[in-house]
This record gives sequence, structure tokens and C-alpha cells, in this order.
Amino acid sequence: ARETGKKVLVIGAGPAGLSAAYHLRRFGHTVHIVEQAQETGGMMRYGIPTYRLPRNILDAEVKRITDMGVTIELGRKIEDIEAEKQNGGYDAVVLGLGATISSNVDIPQGDTNHVLNALKVLGQIETTGDIQVARRVAVYGGGNTAVDVARSLRRFGAEPIIVARRDRAKMRASAEEMDAAIAEGVQVKWLSTITGATKNSLKIEKMALDDKGYPQPTGEFEELPADAVVLALGQNVDTVAIDKLQGLKMERDALVVDAETLETTVKGIFAAGDCATNDRTVTHAIGMGKNAARAVNSFLKGAVYKKQAKHEDAKFEDMHPWYYSEAPKTVRPELEVARRTNTFDEVQHGLTEENAIFEARRCLSCGNCMECDNCYGVCPDSAIVKLGPGKGYEFNYDYCKGCGVCAQECPCGHIAMVPEKI
Repeated sequence: ARETGKKVLVIGAGPAGLSAAYHLRRFGHTVHIVEQAQETGGMMRYGIPTYRLPRNILDAEVKRITDMGVTIELGRKIEDIEAEKQNGGYDAVVLGLGATISSNVDIPQGDTNHVLNALKVLGQIETTGDIQVARRVAVYGGGNTAVDVARSLRRFGAEPIIVARRDRAKMRASAEEMDAAIAEGVQVKWLSTITGATKNSLKIEKMALDDKGYPQPTGEFEELPADAVVLALGQNVDTVAIDKLQGLKMERDALVVDAETLETTVKGIFAAGDCATNDRTVTHAIGMGKNAARAVNSFLKGAVYKKQAKHEDAKFEDMHPWYYSEAPKTVRPELEVARRTNTFDEVQHGLTEENAIFEARRCLSCGNCMECDNCYGVCPDSAIVKLGPGKGYEFNYDYCKGCGVCAQECPCGHIAMVPEKI
């Protein structure tokens, strides 16, 4: 896109900030990212171990963004956003603040049982490549962070056990990650909560599910041998950067934003990722960054932004799979379990280029027009007009007689036949 002359400040080089910067730059805006950490990536670098996300992949993605002209300033924490905006001459700001502060819990301690913070453990492993830890470690929590900590400590020779308040079916961690952890030797104590700690053990209270499926205390206790505890009970947003911003509102540890534009309660300041939602995943953050960039682009042009309306999901019966080659699902190779606990090498490998291209060509493009020209070619009345690459087709209803041949021959279920209004 042509240069617009507009400047946008993005705070945070995590998934939301990087995504927003990428799309803003594609719109032709000048984008500058300020990140308080010494490296880019946010929780992708400091919260996701390398065996799940190799750093060469992350670094390559960041390089793609900087090669576009996005500038990134590392190691600086902004404490006054309004002053930064004015002094830098920015036309808009995107907040991509991550949830980098671990939630805490008060566990009565005896002789100073070693209590650690999950994010600090993962951060130390990332920055130093090492961590000194006790042999018997209890990881308190039931999300993916708890699983990541346990699997990481296993690779340093520890014998971690996850203490989870919920049962396996209700655990917040993904089933895939949980299966991998158990295969690597991580133990799990379901329906349990820590009520106290001594030097070499924990006091565990057993839980039971009520009729609504929520864990409730039973009054039954047991001792669990453990030399240290790692708390992985969720994360909160660091609000230092936004505390001085007048008019900014928060609810339930997230900024109040417009559902359409992601603009905060302060004009010209938008938010995406952990600081604007409680669905705190990399996928959500990247998607919100893209939506924020679109909204900022409209704001800078003085236009009203509206999300594109989502079309109905295509059902399998609407699809015509005979257009596609039949083949078994390609299985991604994995590192043998016996080798995993001695290395931080990637566990689940990618496909070869040949396999990846083959799989991509088999994509059914469910409900989305792929411009295959089938409808254009089979229409007996020349009622379908090609609009050009990337623009799809238009139906000339003066010629269309509703025969339905186009819908029958659309491989991806994009065309629907509806009764004509009389």
C-alpha cells in the first residue's frame, strides 16, 4: 500500500502487538513498537517452551515484520501513554499488553517450603537455559502454563506432579498437552487443592464435584511429599503503562473496548490481546491484533469501521468432495518419548515442503469461494460475471433462471439456493 503519512504506536511485541503492526504496515502506516522485554515475542517467547515453539520460527516471523519497515524498540517500559503519544506525534495507539503477572494464592507455610512463580520459572529457562530446582516439585494449577512448567522441569531431572482442582474432563489445559505430559512422566493429582506447606511436604485436601460439576472441598486431607511448589494459577495484566491514562476503564482484569472496533474508552487508543479479553490464547491475540489494525486504519481515514459480516458455516452436505483427491491424513512426526526429557528440541515436527503443499491443495475451502470458475463455466445462461482476481463473481439476476447448476458444481458450498422474493 502507499505510504499514508500516519504514525501508529504499538505497545507490546507479543502476538497481539506484532499482528497489529504487521497489518497496519500493510495499510501503509508508519508503525513503531515499544517492548519492555529484551526480546520480542511476549508470552510466545517467555511463556511457551521451545519444545512447543522453536525460537528460530518465532525470530523468522518477527524478521518478516521488521523487513516490512516496522521498527521495534526493546527494553523500555512506557509509563505515560498520553505523553508518549503526544511527544512522538502518533496518530493512534494500539495496546498489546500481555498478562505477564502471575496470580498468587496464600498457602500457609511452615519451614519455608520453596514457593516459585510459574512465569518466572519459564522466563528463567528462556533467558538462562537453566534452572536450579528441587527433585520433588508440585505444580499447582490446571492450565497449559502448569503443564508447560511441569514438562520443562521434567527436562531438568525433576519429578513434577501437577495438583489440579478439577478432574481431567474439566481441566483447562488442552488434552493434547496433557497427554504429552503424562507420556513424559509427569504425574497428576486430580480434584485436589493445596491447603498448607512444610519443608518437605504439602497438605492436600481432596475435592469432589457437586451436581453442577464444580469442585467442592470434602474435608479429607493427605500429605504429598514435595520440596517445592510452583504456582500456575493464571495471569493478570501489568497495568503500569495504563494507570496514568485518564478515562480508561477496566472490567474483570480487561480493558473495556468497543466490540466492533476494539477502541478503548479513550479516543484513538485501541487494545488487543490479553489486556482486552479473558480468552488469553495466542490465537485470540493474533486475531484481535488484525481486527484492531483494520479498525485503526478506518479511524485514521476518518471512516466508520464495521466488521465484515460472517457467512454461515458450510455443512458437509453442502460440500462436493469428489473434486478433491482422497488420501489418508498426513501425520506430523514426533520426537520419541524416550528422548524428550533430555532435550528442549521440538516435540511435534512440521511437514516437509512437499507434504505441506499436498495438504494445502486438498483444503476444501469450506464455504469460501476459491474462484475455481466452475460456476462461471457451467452456467447455461451466462448469468455469472467474473469481477477479477480476488474479487469473486457477481450474479446477474436478469439472466438467472434459478436452475441451481452453479450450486451443484461449487466444490466448497459457497453458493446457496434461496427462494425468490415475489
